[in-house]
Amino acid sequence: MSTHLSSVDEDESGFGNGSERASNPSRSMMNALPHPIVMVDPHGVVCGANDMAQIFFQTSTSSLIRLRIPDLLPFGSPVLALIDQARDRLAPVNEYRVDISNPRIGSDKIVDVYASPVTDRPGCITVMFQERSIADKMDRQLVHRDAARAVTGLAQMLGHEVKNPLSGIRGAAQLLESSVDDPDRELTRLITEETDRIVRLIDRMEVFSDQRPIEREGVNIHVVLDRVKQLTRAEFGDRIRLVEEYDPSLPEVYANQDQLVQVFLNLVKNAAEALMEVKDPEIVLTTAFRPGIRMQVPGSQTRTSLPLEICVKDNGPGIPQELAKCLFDPFVTSKTNGSGLGLALVAKIIGDHGGVIEFDESGRQTVFRVMLPTSQADLGHSDLDGA
Repeated sequence: MSTHLSSVDEDESGFGNGSERASNPSRSMMNALPHPIVMVDPHGVVCGANDMAQIFFQTSTSSLIRLRIPDLLPFGSPVLALIDQARDRLAPVNEYRVDISNPRIGSDKIVDVYASPVTDRPGCITVMFQERSIADKMDRQLVHRDAARAVTGLAQMLGHEVKNPLSGIRGAAQLLESSVDDPDRELTRLITEETDRIVRLIDRMEVFSDQRPIEREGVNIHVVLDRVKQLTRAEFGDRIRLVEEYDPSLPEVYANQDQLVQVFLNLVKNAAEALMEVKDPEIVLTTAFRPGIRMQVPGSQTRTSLPLEICVKDNGPGIPQELAKCLFDPFVTSKTNGSGLGLALVAKIIGDHGGVIEFDESGRQTVFRVMLPTSQADLGHSDLDGA
């Protein structure tokens, strides 16, 4: 990494203008890298940055340059000590899984940091930030699938071992109701109603044990989202503003349309319920094509391409921090009367489609991001149903 980065006296952008970039391959190469890179002078001031740095720090390059590196990072960040080490040792140093979350760049920003001296600029250090988010998303997605499998086994056991005795209890309560006095009849009705409630919960869990292959076809994701909007407006009216930010050129997703409606209706309804006490509530639905995202199929060498990204964003109060890491696990919920199975089922359906779902809080928005294959070829001709 000890390469030449242009500084502010060469060009305010830190990497030169178009003609300069064409004549300097190193500048073009730095700007082509998918990771943010900044150069810090001996006084801790940013004096160079590539294009990804302005996206990462959510600051234009002209504003980014001349800021002090401590202004971009949380107070006492280990990145500052890493820069000093690279400067003192005159050698590259790195550190993994560093949390640099702050209001400027958002929460849940875990990065690997690489710091290296710039050979022809004494005292200057280049710093590259490599986000851990994609790798961690894949790891967490496997955890979601394991959690869904646990519910599958539990649902099968409950269906066989619990529902049958419940039927007997309910039948006995109905027989007693006809032969007891009015005060006791209230108790028999209570037994019947609570038995029915348990059965309904088990029925919901039994969805997890459905291992039948998914019937799939090419589906226009915007048709799915339009259906979700209609159902949401029917329930919540016009009190919540629904905003569309779609890429109209997207290819079809290889999926089951009814199941996708179920997934995004669940996400949008959750967002709408979280906005009930919010002034100017807004839900934003976005679609985009993100080539390059691939996930290895568990138990094989096949990699699944996930170029289709659909996001559900809202300006609600967000998810409690203690729930954020286990949000897709069964029985995890912040709702008073919730069962905690909705998002677990969403994760199962997306996993069965060979996709990934992730949660993120970015600035003032709560974001659920779904990445899906666009065709059977994207699945690597591998059967992911029930994965």
